[in-house]
Amino acid sequence: MVKRKNPVDWIIQNRVVAHIIFWLLVFISLPILAALNEGSVKKTVVSGLSLLPAQVLASYFLVYYQVPKLLFKKKYFWFGVNFLISVYVFLVISKLSGTYLPKLFTPKYYEPQSLIEIVSNPFHLAVVHFPAVYVVVFIMFIIKAFKDRFEERHQLEVLQKEKANTELKFLKAQTNPHFLFNTLNNLYSLTLERSEKAPEVVLKLSDMLDYMLYRCKDAEVPLEKEIALIQDYIDLESLRYGNKLKLNFKHHLHDPNVMIAPLILISFVENAFKHGASTTLSNTVIEIELTADENELYFKVFNTLSAGKPGNTKNEAHIGIGLSNAERQLELNYKNNYDLKSTKTEDHFQVILKINLK
Repeated sequence: MVKRKNPVDWIIQNRVVAHIIFWLLVFISLPILAALNEGSVKKTVVSGLSLLPAQVLASYFLVYYQVPKLLFKKKYFWFGVNFLISVYVFLVISKLSGTYLPKLFTPKYYEPQSLIEIVSNPFHLAVVHFPAVYVVVFIMFIIKAFKDRFEERHQLEVLQKEKANTELKFLKAQTNPHFLFNTLNNLYSLTLERSEKAPEVVLKLSDMLDYMLYRCKDAEVPLEKEIALIQDYIDLESLRYGNKLKLNFKHHLHDPNVMIAPLILISFVENAFKHGASTTLSNTVIEIELTADENELYFKVFNTLSAGKPGNTKNEAHIGIGLSNAERQLELNYKNNYDLKSTKTEDHFQVILKINLK
């Protein structure tokens, strides 16, 4: 399904259409406003038409030459001189067109004036024709300035979004080799022991990599697929640790259609094994709890630690590339919509994550 563009966006993006609409509005609105005061529609329409050539020339000369080529390049003296000369020239053009164009519609409407008479009366030009011409010029300049500012901000937002997407893709890609490195270490240990579990590990690893590399490329995936990934990882690790590990994984989805950014939760589970089971000789406990509805996701990972120094700071708790990766992905995907708390003591480490899914 092709997404239709907003009409305003379409007009802004089509410069010719935008300029035609602008000048139609100028030609229609100003004579109508004048007609309400003077009571002569024909007179004000003819007057508005006679001003149009000078308004168009002065507007484009200021907006597309004087401002970008002189003012913005800090050539202030030349801009001032150029602007004053151009004002005088365009006011003369306005007077000439105001003198001779109306004669095409109302031959006796204006008394003819010679070019010398027009040029030699700058006071009349400034008082009568400068407001009529340059009010429109300045309106166009202001609109152009706002439009340029809008486009700059839009372009900046696009660049920032592209940067965030690029960084997010890098982080997701980084998760794969990081996970693969840890799993291959486990597989290496099993092959050294000539364990019969090695082929099962290879199959589990193959399924998980297939999901990570090919089935989670979207910005969001069903949460139940992430749960399946976590379960596969737990099964894989359980093959290695056996009775050494006491693990409990509880999960409940109040809404089966809950979506989540992929490969975030797995990093916390991986960290529990890496800094829990792999560093403890026996009686390792890992508890994982996950609940979610359409509004919020709650995820808790608890693991015991070998004897060490107590701590309670975020820097001490978040160890390794996996957790820093997950934190950055949370910031990019759920900025200001998540709460991540971690606690490290002498004998355990716990992470609690809450994500606002609205």
